[in-house]
Amino acid sequence: MRGQKAAGRVVNFGVLAAFCAFAAFPFAWMLVTMFKQTNDLLNPEHNPFLYHAPPTLDNLRVLFFDTLFGRWVLNTLFVGTAVVVITLILAVPAGYALSRFGGAAGERLAIAIFLTYLVPPTILFIPFSRLIATLGLQDSLWSLVIVYPSFTVPFCTWLLAGFFKAIPKELEEAAMIDGLSRFQAFARVVLPISAAGLLTAIIFSFTLTMQEFVYGLTFITSSNRLTLSVGVPTFLVRGDVYFWGSLMAACFIASVPIAILYNLFVDRFIAGFTAGAVKG
Repeated sequence: MRGQKAAGRVVNFGVLAAFCAFAAFPFAWMLVTMFKQTNDLLNPEHNPFLYHAPPTLDNLRVLFFDTLFGRWVLNTLFVGTAVVVITLILAVPAGYALSRFGGAAGERLAIAIFLTYLVPPTILFIPFSRLIATLGLQDSLWSLVIVYPSFTVPFCTWLLAGFFKAIPKELEEAAMIDGLSRFQAFARVVLPISAAGLLTAIIFSFTLTMQEFVYGLTFITSSNRLTLSVGVPTFLVRGDVYFWGSLMAACFIASVPIAILYNLFVDRFIAGFTAGAVKG
C-alpha cells in the first residue's frame, strides 16, 4: 500500500510538473527572446534558449521609445475599464432577472442570449462601421467602448444567470421578511454571495477587450489611439521584417499582469464558471 501511494504521488507530481512546464513555456520563451540580440536570435545554429551573444536592452528601447507602447497601454486600460463597467451595469440585472425567470421560456431566452455571443465579429464589423459613422465616432476610443459590450454583455448575462440560479431563493425571501425590499435583498444578500461570478465577468470582459483585433483595426486609424492588440503588430511588423525581440517584450509585459490576476483569483474564477452547473 505504501508503495502504491508513493507511486501515485510520483505520477501526480510528474503530471503537475509537465503541466506547469507547458503553461510556463510561453513566458520563458518571451522572457529569453526579449533580451536577445537580433543576430543571435535569427541564427539557426544557435540554441534559442541560450544567449550566444550578450543580452541587450535594445528591444525594450525600441518598444518604449520608437513606438507609442505606453500610450497604447493607457488606451487599453481606458477601454477595458469602461467596457467592464458597462458590462456589469447591463449584465448583472439581466442575469438576475433571467435566473428568476424560470420554465422553458427562460431556458430558451438564455440560449438565445448566449447564441448572440457566438456571432463572429467579421460578420458584424460592417454594420457596426455604419453605426459608428452615423454617431460620428470614427477614430475614437468611444467607438470601441460602444461596440465591445455587444459580445461581453451576452456572455456575462448567461454566465451570471447560471451563478444566480445557484443561490437559494429562500435567502432573498428571508431578507424581504425582515423588511428589505427586493432590490435591497439583491444588493445586500445576493451580490456579496455572487463575488466569484462578478469577478469572473470582470476578468472575462477585460481580457476579451485586450485581445480583440478586428474592431480595433477597423474603427481606429490614428496611431496614438490604438490599443495594444492593434498597435503592437502594426508597428513592430513592417513588411517582412519582424521585430521579434520587441514583440516578445510587448507580449510579456501585457500578459504577466493578467496571469498574476488569474493566479490570485483562480479559485473564485473557477467557481464562477462552474457554479451554475451544480444547481439549476
